[in-house]
Amino acid sequence: MALQSGFTKAAALAVLLLGATGVQAADPAPATFKAGDFMVRVRGLGVLPDVSSKVSAPVGGKVDISNDFIPEVDFSYFVTPNFSLELIAGTSRHSVTDKGSVVGDTHMGTVRLLPPTLTAQWHFLPNERINPYVGAGINYTIFYDAKNGSQHSGIRYDDNFGYALQAGVDVNITGNWYANLDVKKIFLKTTAHVSAAKAIPTTAKVDIDPWIVGIGIGYKF
Repeated sequence: MALQSGFTKAAALAVLLLGATGVQAADPAPATFKAGDFMVRVRGLGVLPDVSSKVSAPVGGKVDISNDFIPEVDFSYFVTPNFSLELIAGTSRHSVTDKGSVVGDTHMGTVRLLPPTLTAQWHFLPNERINPYVGAGINYTIFYDAKNGSQHSGIRYDDNFGYALQAGVDVNITGNWYANLDVKKIFLKTTAHVSAAKAIPTTAKVDIDPWIVGIGIGYKF
């Protein structure tokens, strides 16, 4: 339900933003992209984990990870009018729960994720006002600032590489200003190592696989 709610909010914002750009676009011709152009975007992101997991016996259960909504900055460099490289920078904070364990639902604390992601993008219509794109790339997620749940004495997450798929659209508002809607799927795995004062150590292999939905504004240099 949380995942569906996050998508609903993002979709509603996307409709409002892209509808507004249609009203504001007044230039006789859109700005065009060329090799060597550089774009900076500021976006609001919904980080929506799509979790599957395997928790070691005898604890068992399934891991649940909360959504988060954060600001993000990304940078794109256009190698050609159609081909660009994008790097995103942002950090999110999530609450982690083991649901249905031998002792019931157990709060495992919180953790922050720093997931720099580099994607190569293909822009279909670089000379048009509405310019959709697709992309694919690589991600390396760093887990930090892990806080223990009340029943645990320590928890650690393995940093890991993943890969990303992407689709989005830039809409020229005026001059070099663009509205942007972007959706990424990051395929990310980690292993959580949990220790407790009165229980055996537990490991949880978790596929986090978040959807990252972003809406924002960009400027082309």
